[in-house]
Amino acid sequence: MRGRACAGAPGAVSAFPSRGGRGPGECRPRVPPRRCRPAAIQSQLDGVRTGLSQLHNALNDVKDIQQSLIDVNKDWRQSINTIENLKDVKDAVVQHSQLAAAVENLKNIFSVPEIVRETHDLIERGELLQAHRKLMDLECSRDDLMYEQYRMDSKNTHDMNLIHTYFGDMQKLSEELAKQLWMVVQRSLVTVRRDPTLLVSVVRIIEREEKIDRRMLDRKKQTGFIPPGRPKKWKEKMFNILERTVSTRIEGTQADTRESDKMWLVRHLEIIRKYVLDDLLVAKTLLDQCFPPHYDIFNRLLNMYHQALATRMQELAAEDLEANEIVSLLSWVLNTYTSAEMMGNSELSPEVDVNSLDALISQNVVDQLLSKYMSTLTSNIIGWLRKALETDKKDWIKETEPEADQDGYYQTTLPAIVFQMFEQNLQVAAQINEDLKTKVLILCLQQMNSFLTRYKDEAQFYKEDHLKNRQYPQCYVQYMIAVINNCQTFKESIISLKRKYLKSDMEDTLSISHANMDATLDIIAKEGCSSLLDEVFMDLEPHLNELMTKKWLMGSNAVGTICVTVEDYFNDFARIKKPYKKTMTLEAHRRVVVEYIRAIMLKRISFKNAEERKEGAERMIKEAEQFRFLFKKLAAGSGEDTEGLCDIIEAIAEVIKLTDPSLLYLEVSTLVSKYPDIRDDHIAALLTVRGDASRDMKQTIIETLDQGPSQPNPNYVPIFKEITVPTLTVPKLLK
Repeated sequence: MRGRACAGAPGAVSAFPSRGGRGPGECRPRVPPRRCRPAAIQSQLDGVRTGLSQLHNALNDVKDIQQSLIDVNKDWRQSINTIENLKDVKDAVVQHSQLAAAVENLKNIFSVPEIVRETHDLIERGELLQAHRKLMDLECSRDDLMYEQYRMDSKNTHDMNLIHTYFGDMQKLSEELAKQLWMVVQRSLVTVRRDPTLLVSVVRIIEREEKIDRRMLDRKKQTGFIPPGRPKKWKEKMFNILERTVSTRIEGTQADTRESDKMWLVRHLEIIRKYVLDDLLVAKTLLDQCFPPHYDIFNRLLNMYHQALATRMQELAAEDLEANEIVSLLSWVLNTYTSAEMMGNSELSPEVDVNSLDALISQNVVDQLLSKYMSTLTSNIIGWLRKALETDKKDWIKETEPEADQDGYYQTTLPAIVFQMFEQNLQVAAQINEDLKTKVLILCLQQMNSFLTRYKDEAQFYKEDHLKNRQYPQCYVQYMIAVINNCQTFKESIISLKRKYLKSDMEDTLSISHANMDATLDIIAKEGCSSLLDEVFMDLEPHLNELMTKKWLMGSNAVGTICVTVEDYFNDFARIKKPYKKTMTLEAHRRVVVEYIRAIMLKRISFKNAEERKEGAERMIKEAEQFRFLFKKLAAGSGEDTEGLCDIIEAIAEVIKLTDPSLLYLEVSTLVSKYPDIRDDHIAALLTVRGDASRDMKQTIIETLDQGPSQPNPNYVPIFKEITVPTLTVPKLLK
């Protein structure tokens, strides 16, 4: 049961200080008494007593320590002289330690020759790790001896040289071991596939040497001493060896020269591509596992290969390359190198990022090569085209007919050769970039334009040479047909080439050039067709001379012969391609009619009476029908109207056939209205052929017709303007 202590109870403490002279046992007025907890207060008091006791003990301890420090300081001051007196003992201990080390090293010193032999044998057996361990022991013994000598007398070079000479064979061992290491490093990409353990051993040895180098350099900073041959820097040498090996591997892939193989550069670049890709794949999958991560061996090798390739490509670019070799080099550098066939290979990612690779050759060098390529290509194309034309010309004089295509049209190989050459160069240029492809296409078409002018001239010379001796060449007609057909082939090939290699937005750039080429080709074809028709009409000349003569009136078969001759020629002309075949048929038709009308206007005959006029007119109508039938047959399937030209002959026949002279003016006026290009000399000649018109009648008809209106047919193509009348004196021409 809790008790309650009053203010005046023994042991009670007032919670407030007393005032007004009240004793400590008095209670404050108007303040109710507070409950006291004797147990809690007692506990606090015990804690205070404990703390005071510990503080007292600590104070005593501090005093004891202070006294002890005073005693120690006193003893230390008294012992200084004693320590100085022991210096000789200390020196003796150091000397004893050195002598003990020397005695221990004597065992190694005396066994150096034997260890050298053992190490040499280990190297020869390929036990490189064990050999290096013994070499390290030898070097350690030598280095310790030299260091002790350096400490005792750093200026005593005689003893230093003596030690160095005694361990001289050890340096040879080091060089011999290094030689073995570098052989392994040189063949690391082969070794890692056959014996990766050997490569790992080499790397471990190099790492050991690197640690020793660092330790020796640290000691040099402290003491100034470093053993001979240090630092060896074998890690640095290893990377130098790898770099030289990579360079040698790249350079050694050129197995041929231009003299021995025209494709030497293509082969060289392909071998490089294969070797580099294979080596990097091996480096990534196998070699990387044999080296510590901090060597970063794959990226180091990648950089070595890139630098070696850049050097090799620059060397090749500096050579006097031909056009095709320039393209091969640029295509490889700009496209193949970063493609999936090489650095872009999926097995090399993500370690190899083609976008981060530097260019193998600078843009300036690329531009120089492209400029040289375009210049060389221009010269080559001119030479190729000239040679192709010369070869084609040799075919023109052959005694055998030219080849025919699948549709039976005569042709030579010229268009195929020319555009095959263009295609090859465009395909090659496309391997580099679009810009070069467009430039090459423009160049090809520009040279084609010049070439067609020469082609036109050569075709003209061919015709002229033939006219000197129509028996030579034997197949003149057939080869001229082939020349005409080549024009159509050239047109189609140009369109195909542009469609295949020219972007639509570049069409306008070549529109003028294309139009010029088409115009030149049309001229060549037109002149060729004209040459062939000249050939026809030279054969027809004797028969044309028989027209409108007495012999003709009496039953000459001149027109029949003309039709047979024309048809015979057109059997060959059937091998002419459209549209030139159609154009030639129309031209032949027109020329036959013109020559027939010219024969009338030459006034070779003058009919004596109505009977002769009737007979002659009917013969003319019959022959017009023969011509109509012939050319309708020749133009079969062309859809062309062949009636109109022969109608002119029939219209003239009607004028001649007329029996009533009073109607002659009306008949002539009808003729003039249909064919308004008839001149008055034509009318005079026609009336002369009739034979019954007096001079006054001719004059009257001409003057009357001159005053009459003219209503020409808009579709009529003038034909009489080509026909001249030998001699006729008239006051004026009919408009």
